Amino acid sequence: MKKIHQTEPIEKRGDELLTVGVDVGGTKIDASVVDSTGNILTSHRCPTNPEKGPDGVITNVIECVKNCLGEIGKSAQALGIGMAGQVEKDTGVVRFAPNLDWHDIPLRAKLEEALQLPVTVTNDVRAATYGEWSYGAGQNVDDLLCLFVGTGIGGGIVSGGKLLEGCRNSAGELGHITIVTNGRKCHCRNRGCLEAYAGGWAIGERAQETAHSDLKSGQPLITSAGSIDQITAATVSEAYKSGDPMAKQIVEETALYLAAGLVAMANAFNPCLIVMGGGVIQGLPEYIPMAEHIVRLNALETALEGLRIVKPALGDKAGVIGAAALARQYFQESKIVPGVAVNTERATGEKREN
Repeated sequence: MKKIHQTEPIEKRGDELLTVGVDVGGTKIDASVVDSTGNILTSHRCPTNPEKGPDGVITNVIECVKNCLGEIGKSAQALGIGMAGQVEKDTGVVRFAPNLDWHDIPLRAKLEEALQLPVTVTNDVRAATYGEWSYGAGQNVDDLLCLFVGTGIGGGIVSGGKLLEGCRNSAGELGHITIVTNGRKCHCRNRGCLEAYAGGWAIGERAQETAHSDLKSGQPLITSAGSIDQITAATVSEAYKSGDPMAKQIVEETALYLAAGLVAMANAFNPCLIVMGGGVIQGLPEYIPMAEHIVRLNALETALEGLRIVKPALGDKAGVIGAAALARQYFQESKIVPGVAVNTERATGEKREN
């Protein structure tokens, strides 16, 4: 996916082309109306309610989008939606979304039928990468990585001015780089993945095991959480800020694991910029300098030349801004007639810079 320079914003029938970006998480759905300069005009959030199944979640997405558009009182020309999982590019079918336990859900077709808008479906972190590349920390950078550490770990890769998609549209699964041979069991079928050590669920799991092995030292964590099995990554972050020794140990170990993954990524892709975001990083930004220090000790010297590691410029809105920008790109390329919903062909795969 190539970036195409555009000097002036596209307008449609005298009005600015507005698109909706949606980020579907395990607990909440975030929808925003975004203009062609990446500015959010209005936002609306609602619960995901994954226990209602795919149809229930899709109904919530539809209501969230309608509420968002109702608040601004304007129409949008297209919608982009980011999902944590693997998406079939040409059909918008969600092949697998682990946090929602979705398998082969025709998300694009269902949303286009309900909303009468052309819909683009993509991986959530790829959408965030696109947002940071177009409007955030990655502007004017042709080689960058985004690593988002939340409940799981996802990534996006821009190399030579192209957003990498891969043979089957699954490029960027950086959380599933193996950092420990035959290591901890991941939620995928592998062992030793970066996510199995540094994802939010894994930090909580490791912290529970550590507290259980030393109940006396783990008492502050246990007390804060309420019980051992309720200790989470957020519990660890808060305890770390309070100076708890066990939390400090867990955080330092997590930084080592993150750094191991980052060293491999820096050596493999030689980016100029690595953007680190996601809920775990937002909750404890100290992970960035801690991991960066180790990366600079261990990565190849040539991989370190000119490398910067930063937090997202767009914060937790990178996903919705990126999803909206992708929807705008495909809308412009397919020359859709306003007001007519169609299943657009992704023929060029090129990106526009607004």
